[in-house]
Amino acid sequence: MSIPLAERMRPQNLDEYVGQEHLVGPQGVIRKMIESKRLSSFILWGPPGVGKTTLAGLVAKAVGAPFHTLSAVSQGVKEVREVIERAARERFFNGPTPVLFIDEIHRFSKSQQDSLLAAVERGQVVLIGATTENPSFEIIRPLLSRCRVYVLNPLGEEELLTLAKRAIERDNVLKEYSFELRETDALVGLSGGDARKLLGTLELMLASSAGGTVVIDNAGVKAQLGQNALGYDKLGDVHYDTISAFIKSIRGSDAQAAIYWLARMLEGGEDPRFIARRLVISASEDIGLANPNAMLLAEAAARAADHLGMPEVRIPLAEATIYLATSAKSNSAYLAIDKALAEVRRSMNLPVPLHLRNATTGLMKQQGYGVGYKYPHDFPDHFTLQEYLPEQLRGTEFWHPADNVQEQKLKEIQKKRWGG
Repeated sequence: MSIPLAERMRPQNLDEYVGQEHLVGPQGVIRKMIESKRLSSFILWGPPGVGKTTLAGLVAKAVGAPFHTLSAVSQGVKEVREVIERAARERFFNGPTPVLFIDEIHRFSKSQQDSLLAAVERGQVVLIGATTENPSFEIIRPLLSRCRVYVLNPLGEEELLTLAKRAIERDNVLKEYSFELRETDALVGLSGGDARKLLGTLELMLASSAGGTVVIDNAGVKAQLGQNALGYDKLGDVHYDTISAFIKSIRGSDAQAAIYWLARMLEGGEDPRFIARRLVISASEDIGLANPNAMLLAEAAARAADHLGMPEVRIPLAEATIYLATSAKSNSAYLAIDKALAEVRRSMNLPVPLHLRNATTGLMKQQGYGVGYKYPHDFPDHFTLQEYLPEQLRGTEFWHPADNVQEQKLKEIQKKRWGG
């Protein structure tokens, strides 16, 4: 069976490794760890295809340590214990501690992760884990506290092109052909910072060529990868990172960025109803009383998302996104309810003032329920001064109007009613 290009091009030493300069460059923490010959357990967190597995192997090779690998997808506690026992037998006096590499460590259950703890604590193995998910959520706290977490970044354009040119020039298969890099925007862009995807695309372009020169251009790459080649995982970190960027762009009044992140989600196959729900949240949390119409438009977009699919639903979602992004902003209602909730948790069950209680029975009337209540509609402008808070909270302010036209009008009305 033919070995994939990504495997054929796997670096054999750190000097061949492309990317992650903050970790393996001259001042990189992992390079310094290797130079000192003092390995400590760590977790490599980053998207697919950025060199996590490769880096783990290179670290072990550089210090001459025995290297054991496990996949969290197919192996469990039994295999973990067997590998740890084998590693313990391999360790010699003053020799390097065996390295245990666990790919996709976030898929290990709590019991599987627990089985690693003792070996890591006793120094029987140096644990190197690789994960595409946030370790804070997926790795148990005792194990995470014994490991450093190093973040690997998606490869940049220059790094991806370096890999592509190196493969064309050095790979035993590709160097037998003539390649012409006419355009590289699609090759780089659709790789999404993933070296494996980039090299796989080169193989696809070679396989689809009709002989002669293999031309790399935008149209050809898009035709090979299909329409939906975006790296968007609806259940992973990219999902949460993208919706976060979307909401923060709306909050920051950047309509251009907001519409871009909306497009990223729609093109990646995100559920329009999920996007619509977040628009409703944004309308109440970030715009609120500064523009009450924002909630109406967001709710209309949410209803449209319940009845329309792509591509039609993109239009009401885009309208709501642009409207919310360009609207005046206020979080005064958000702050007010949180302040009130904090007070409720602090003061607990303060009694409702008697004059605000309904006297629905004779006994309640005898107890004074409703006595002294003033019905606002009986007074000019449908308002009269009376206390509505529990006695212990009299004069407490939870809502502070924000500095926008709409809420300043409300402030003046309240000031006129309540005398400042």
